[in-house]
Amino acid sequence: MEEFSCKTRILSGPGACSALSNLGAKRLFLVTDPFFAKNGTAKRIVELTNCQESEVFDKVQPDPTVELAAEGTARLRAFDPDLLIALGGGSAMDCAKAMAFFAKGKYKMVAIPTTSGSGSEVTDFAILTHDHVKHPLVDKRIRPDVAILDSDLLTELPKGLIADTGFDVLTHAAESYVARGAGTISDLYAREAFSSAFAALPASYAGNTSVRLKVHLASTMAGMAFTQAGLGLCHAMSHSLGGMFHVPHGRLNAIILPSVIGCNAHVASKKYAELARAAGMGGSVDTIAVRNLKNGLIRLRRELNLPETLVQAGVDPRSVWRNADEIVKAVLADPCCQSNPMAVEDFLVRRILEEVTGRV
Repeated sequence: MEEFSCKTRILSGPGACSALSNLGAKRLFLVTDPFFAKNGTAKRIVELTNCQESEVFDKVQPDPTVELAAEGTARLRAFDPDLLIALGGGSAMDCAKAMAFFAKGKYKMVAIPTTSGSGSEVTDFAILTHDHVKHPLVDKRIRPDVAILDSDLLTELPKGLIADTGFDVLTHAAESYVARGAGTISDLYAREAFSSAFAALPASYAGNTSVRLKVHLASTMAGMAFTQAGLGLCHAMSHSLGGMFHVPHGRLNAIILPSVIGCNAHVASKKYAELARAAGMGGSVDTIAVRNLKNGLIRLRRELNLPETLVQAGVDPRSVWRNADEIVKAVLADPCCQSNPMAVEDFLVRRILEEVTGRV
């Protein structure tokens, strides 16, 4: 029996944030980062809600820590709002969702993503960092009630951010498509998300703002797919390496994903081939289609000026191998491994580490 659910109401298009005035809330708690607090976006969001009272928690940083979430939780409990809004990228949404989980209050939660990558606006996931390790928090109660996909917030995205977050979309879609929990409905979202993002990312990176809502929607669809189907080894390794070396999550996915596809193809070649064909990469037989998928991602990675190895991403390979046991341990403990199509063992993680790092 398959089950699929998405409780999140999704509003999309130019000016979609105007819908905030219809929520009927009186007390607003807004979670965001210093950038949106300083440039006036947070203030504009507060004004759109027409709330009588509001408080802004603007301390979110990339890879939010357990300590930051605890500080925000205390502020949230003290203010006791009826509306909780997360404004920003995946870090802001993850932090707000974790705060809501630990505060145990009853808040209407609205997620307003300003980057196209994490899909956190429709997922049961939040990622917190503690002692240089990223820990996924997974609970149905933290899925937002409303997601607002406003393309007006996407016009001035930096090229590097488009590249990093874009590969996160592709990785979410590719991993959920072959994940152990994949089903008919999640496959539809994953396949469409992958093919849409793969086609539109080069134009978005080149400065074409007209395609950015398409990538934004792809990110949300990929989020809907993976929150149902699960992820895999690429994300487990990105969590481990990202917590230790603080390389952006999507950038790590771009480095690792082709290698993971090569390993998983032993048991998932048919579905990878389907994904390649859906994205227009062809392949008369599955083995050729899988090769085309890997090579297509590598070409796109180069087109987006993303690093091909951890060394190019600024990671000292000697540090990787000095900490290899700790890295592997964190990967194997990551819940994303449980939904990888092939069983994840120590030797497999080390093999991929060698491929993306290189022995020294």
